[in-house]
Amino acid sequence: MDTSLAGKLLVATPDLTDDLFARSVVLVLQHDDETAEGVILNRPLDTPVDDVLPGWQSGASAPQRVFQGGPVQLDSAIGIAGLPGDQEPPPGIKRLFGAISLVDLDSPQEIIWPQVSALRIFAGYSGWSAEQLAGERSRGGWYVVDAEIGDVFDEDPTTLWRRVLRRQGGSLGWVSTYPVDPDLN
Repeated sequence: MDTSLAGKLLVATPDLTDDLFARSVVLVLQHDDETAEGVILNRPLDTPVDDVLPGWQSGASAPQRVFQGGPVQLDSAIGIAGLPGDQEPPPGIKRLFGAISLVDLDSPQEIIWPQVSALRIFAGYSGWSAEQLAGERSRGGWYVVDAEIGDVFDEDPTTLWRRVLRRQGGSLGWVSTYPVDPDLN
């Protein structure tokens, strides 16, 4: 592996038409020689956070819904939070990269809320072997771009794919205008 993609975004190319991953934006949480794991940032479900984790709704970022993080372990919840500054995280929070942190959802909420600037809850995650992800990238399935903290906690996730591509400029900026169904163009 040349370099870790942790902290980067995987943005589905128009050629990736799998139902779950079509036009998805995935934040890579971990990537090494063996595996890669991340969460899909633009798949909100119709499920309020309190339906899955009672008491966490009030601190969740808008839209206050559970997001489908991927197809793996849909019965588990992952909390991703914005943690300002660069100080040592408090108990229950693990800094992953930059301001992005993982929240232990079994931690008392009164410890978590004062520390975080944003929170998103994901059902499940996306996972690949390192070779699988490399193969999908070489076949043109994913663009790799820099993440911005606002991408993770975006209030309008349904338009995130277009906006992330548009800000890249050049040919990737043009991809943002690619129609959902090119046959109808």
